[in-house]
Amino acid sequence: MRTLLVTGPGGSGRTTVAAGAALRAARLGVRTLLLSADPADTPGAVLGTATGATPRPVGGVPHLTVLRPDADIRFREDLLALQTRAASALDLLGAARLDAEELTPLPGATALALLGALREAAHADDHDLVVVDLPPAPEALALLALPEQLRRYLRRLLPPERQAARALRPLLGRLAGVPVPTERLYEAAARWDTALGATEAVLADPGTTAWLVAEPGPAGAEAVRAATTGLALRALRLDAVLANRVLPEPGSDTWLAGPAVQQRKTLEEWGDTYGTAAVHAVPHLGRDPRGTEDLSALDLPVPAPRDAPPGAVEWPVTEEPAGVDGDGAGPLLVWHLPLPGAVREELDLVRRGDELILTVGRLHRIVPLPSALRRCTVVGAALREGELRVRFAPDPALWPGRFG
Repeated sequence: MRTLLVTGPGGSGRTTVAAGAALRAARLGVRTLLLSADPADTPGAVLGTATGATPRPVGGVPHLTVLRPDADIRFREDLLALQTRAASALDLLGAARLDAEELTPLPGATALALLGALREAAHADDHDLVVVDLPPAPEALALLALPEQLRRYLRRLLPPERQAARALRPLLGRLAGVPVPTERLYEAAARWDTALGATEAVLADPGTTAWLVAEPGPAGAEAVRAATTGLALRALRLDAVLANRVLPEPGSDTWLAGPAVQQRKTLEEWGDTYGTAAVHAVPHLGRDPRGTEDLSALDLPVPAPRDAPPGAVEWPVTEEPAGVDGDGAGPLLVWHLPLPGAVREELDLVRRGDELILTVGRLHRIVPLPSALRRCTVVGAALREGELRVRFAPDPALWPGRFG
């Protein structure tokens, strides 16, 4: 399955572009699912059809299905199921059960519902393409980081080997005076870990790429730069930049001249940065697109087919001779991390054990070191041409016969 993630700054028209991309793919015979968690049902308004918590076909468009997962239903079902599994512990504590009617979703439930629907769509194998209408870029980047973060927290608090729980269980049992239900807890943790791992695998698949949608101009350019860095930090490939609502060529005596010139300047800058083939100008229709005919008039690019995915983003490790970058020691190993759009002043990295903590502005990620680099020490880093190069000095005691 091919997955296309569509995001951009708020108000940029990303939902319209996502719907248009899904429509165009479906009309080419690709079994397509448009997935959105927009509570206002903007995809339905754009397509001219209501969406819901179950997949619904779009009338007059074979191969196109729309799904808008219901966060209320998913949250209620998950919490009630957890309450049932923890029934014995709740009874021991004297806790009162919650009724389905009194449950309302907590903040973040919509994001979890969208991730759950994406995971289910990937495993159902009912579609060749899933177009995901993500929230605005800052929220979308946080959403894409969620499976990895939650899985990390879960494994730190409840390590799979269960050694901590086995050691503490007798003590906790004596203190509480009742048996501690660690087995049920670990069973639940294993289910969550499996679900989060499956979602993480969908996002890491080479067939998963992203489109950024923005109006060309200073604000749009800054938003695209920040989002590009955020996607690179998640190792997600940027497929295209959609310059939305591009104005036509104005006459010499029209008020459109100034905004049009500004748009074209930004388009040229984006072409130089991302390549002209990756930048697509979407014309302004003079109105908000509504219905399949308006969406067809946008002339959007066609998402790449699943049998020709662009490939995963690589973070290679290379060997560097002594003396490169002014470092007299050597030879060194260099980890290349593409971070297009990153600014040196916003960049920070810290090694902790076998992990590297990367911070770019407000963006943050903890990544495990490749096995070869775990036997090395960090000796420097440099940001050049949109790539972070972290240099490691091998420990001769751990590299006998090669670096010794």
